[in-house]
Amino acid sequence: MSDATIEDLLRTNAPQVLAVLARRYGDFAAAEDATQEALIAAAKHWPADGVPDNPRGWLIQTGARKLLDQIRNEQARRRREDLAAVNDLPGVPVQHDDTLALLLMCCHPALTPASAIALTLRAVGGLSTAEIARAFLVPETTMGQRISRAKQRVKDTGAVFAEPAAEEREARLRQVRHVLYLIFNEGYAASTGTAVHRADLAAEAIRLARLLPPDAESGGLLALMLLTDARRPARTDASGGLVPLDEQDRSRWDRARIAEGTALLNRVAGTAAPGEYQVQAAIAALHDRAPTAEDTDWPQIEALYSMLDDTNPVVALNRAIAAAMIHGPQHGLDLIAGLTLPGHRLAAARAHLHERAGHRDAALSHYKQAAELTTSIAERDYLILRASRLRHQN
Repeated sequence: MSDATIEDLLRTNAPQVLAVLARRYGDFAAAEDATQEALIAAAKHWPADGVPDNPRGWLIQTGARKLLDQIRNEQARRRREDLAAVNDLPGVPVQHDDTLALLLMCCHPALTPASAIALTLRAVGGLSTAEIARAFLVPETTMGQRISRAKQRVKDTGAVFAEPAAEEREARLRQVRHVLYLIFNEGYAASTGTAVHRADLAAEAIRLARLLPPDAESGGLLALMLLTDARRPARTDASGGLVPLDEQDRSRWDRARIAEGTALLNRVAGTAAPGEYQVQAAIAALHDRAPTAEDTDWPQIEALYSMLDDTNPVVALNRAIAAAMIHGPQHGLDLIAGLTLPGHRLAAARAHLHERAGHRDAALSHYKQAAELTTSIAERDYLILRASRLRHQN
């Protein structure tokens, strides 16, 4: 078996191994450390000795021994006695899936979104600290500290490894959906660095979203991811530069993803009052359905944005852009005149609308401002290119 196949096998089994150890031993942080040690041991021995018949059972057994060694080394007499009865875990396949419970714990409401993202990718996604650090362009030591603090915070809350009670379940699921939404957004439109997107993060968010219960809003989130990610192949040109939605070659869109996302959206529609992810998925579906940019159903998109929270400045900005496509760029500029929003997107939207309105100097000024504000090199290069083209127009 190749090293790449073994790596995939370890990544696939890691969340289940962690879930079993955390559930049986009750210490999430210690179980996570033991799981990592078991993975390291497997990566060392399996290439030479061969993959065992029951890889997951082997990892659980090894992780359990590592965890008990930690307890003995720390002289935790009471915990050692409590855990003695489960000293030798049987090497049999796990009979139930603890991944959702693990996901709910990693997205504990006591954690900041950044900490929850890091812990989710480490514990449920099976990414190494180095891989997560590279994805978010921070030093590995910084990401390691973030993950350690997150584990300690979960431990301090006294959280028990189990799915929450019914009255807490929906609130916790909302937190999970929010964290997965943030992971996907970072994968689809990287906020830093030279790449337009980080396909691995987007794919991981989609994989984890498939683990959520099949309720309407979780289905809406997965549909949104699929319908949006379908456009990713056309978001870059041959040199890797950013291509905006209205200039994309729609023949490059992933039709299988669009079909799956549309079918899922249709399935959950009407089963409950539409939430934010269902509405956003419906907007994404309208974009995907249009054969050309000119055929986009902007009135319907504007109507859908009106169903979202217009006190959210991002929603207000997107609704204004839709309105501008119907009523003209000046209408959009009037709508966002008093809007405040951190980052570069507001300045970029103003630049685009001023350009469409023929306000060359204002557009150039806002393109310059947006390029200075963005932390994405790919976005910056695109904004500079737009300004350069405008500057050299007759």
